[in-house]
Amino acid sequence: MNRKQSGLSREGLVSLAVALALVTAGCRAQEAGSKVQLPSLTPTHRSVPMPPQATAESLWVALDDHLGRGTRRDQSAPGLQLVSAGSAPLVLRSAAAPAAPLAEASALLIRWRLEPLLQPVKVSRLVAGPYASFESADRVAARWRAQGINALVAHPGEWEVWVSDQAPPLDGVMTRPWRQTITNVVRPYLEGPDGSQTFEGALVLEAPDGLRWRGGVMRGPFRLQPDAYGSWTFLEQVPLERYLEGVVPHEIGAGSPAAALQAQAVLARTWALANSHRFRIDGYHLCSDTQCQVYSDPRQAGTAVRQAIKATAGQVLQWQGQPISAVYHASNGGVMASAPEAWAMAPAAYLQAKPDGTSAWHQAHALPLDAEAVKGLLQGGVEAYGAGHPLFRWRRRYTAAQLKAALGDSALGTIDDLKVTERGPSGRALSLRISGNGPDSPVTLRLDAIRRRLRRLPSTLFVIEQVGPGLWQFQGGGFGHGAGLSQAGAIDLARRGWPMKRILSHYYPGATLAPVSAVGNAP
Repeated sequence: MNRKQSGLSREGLVSLAVALALVTAGCRAQEAGSKVQLPSLTPTHRSVPMPPQATAESLWVALDDHLGRGTRRDQSAPGLQLVSAGSAPLVLRSAAAPAAPLAEASALLIRWRLEPLLQPVKVSRLVAGPYASFESADRVAARWRAQGINALVAHPGEWEVWVSDQAPPLDGVMTRPWRQTITNVVRPYLEGPDGSQTFEGALVLEAPDGLRWRGGVMRGPFRLQPDAYGSWTFLEQVPLERYLEGVVPHEIGAGSPAAALQAQAVLARTWALANSHRFRIDGYHLCSDTQCQVYSDPRQAGTAVRQAIKATAGQVLQWQGQPISAVYHASNGGVMASAPEAWAMAPAAYLQAKPDGTSAWHQAHALPLDAEAVKGLLQGGVEAYGAGHPLFRWRRRYTAAQLKAALGDSALGTIDDLKVTERGPSGRALSLRISGNGPDSPVTLRLDAIRRRLRRLPSTLFVIEQVGPGLWQFQGGGFGHGAGLSQAGAIDLARRGWPMKRILSHYYPGATLAPVSAVGNAP
């Protein structure tokens, strides 16, 4: 079989990866009195080039990730099928040498091959996590960074924090060592009439008529590039305003009132820029699923969505010259959450806990809310904004067996008690203690880890009642973390005649509109 090679040589790729990874690991010395302790020079991971800065002209958004994972010598992981949306062929090029096309066809099937490295690469790190969200992981990473330690947020499957194996411990943060000698690498290849063509570096794909993708059409251009975990990412390089066309209708619904669509457009634009560092370790900006903002075929935007994006073109919400953490969710159940109630993150002045409703609703539900006050809030809702959402009020039941399965802890024993041990100002559960008769009892879940483990709970705004032996009922309100804009509330307020600016001021008090050019970018 004829196997052509494109891009960097194996030796060059390994040398580049090691050099970049050594920079990533950080060459620092720690002083202890008169002694200097040199750090390990072992890289923390398979390093890849950092993405360019996110701009209004270009975001790098992953359409699919971890491609090629699971490839063995005798079996490829599922291939990447690429099909032109029209008569013009797809054009595949090397990102390093794009002048000469590598392949041109109406359809391309990229498969994966496991190949040995000529020089093994050792990686070693301390791993903290997993965490339920990027926000919680990044808060831990920030504590190391404050000490001058290069801490990286990674997403090999769940959110983790990676630091050098010489990094000092953090109070309250458990770490585990991770070491590996990398002897193989997964590479993409194409089968052709002259044999197979294997690629080593990043690839770019042009689709003049668009690319068929998961029931829609994406315009591109596209990239296929390696990530930090030994797999590959397929991404689109998309202008910010077109990105919004693929986000707004999927996040709030294309049939929402104009003011709500405009508010969502501003938030989606702000969120994208403020969070463009989420996947820096993997060489791109954002994902396209619920870990970021749901992004799909921009053609589904429709006239109303396009008008809302045009009406707010280039506008973001800012606080002290930076784009705000423009978090939003489906329904807050009648009460907004502060940032520390949703994630392990610092307070934000523009994310405040307060009742979300008429003046009568405010007077009836003064904060802070304890368990009894939450129970009272959940009994009503007529005066709350967004009360028409289907999950404005909900009930869920968990058996002891279901709880144990959700926790995956066989040493917890038979579960006999559930208790919210701490609530935030909005009444949301900050800490949930689950007790059993086993040696690892009790298990305490905090913040977003509650919903990460107990996935059937729409929110953490709930009270618990034991309704039978080994059976508990959760009575709750809202869908999502509760911080920032409630999409159901925004739709309700827009129907009441509120304009976009008033809606945004209601949910982000103190934040102001500014052009993209006037604010900074992701940290």
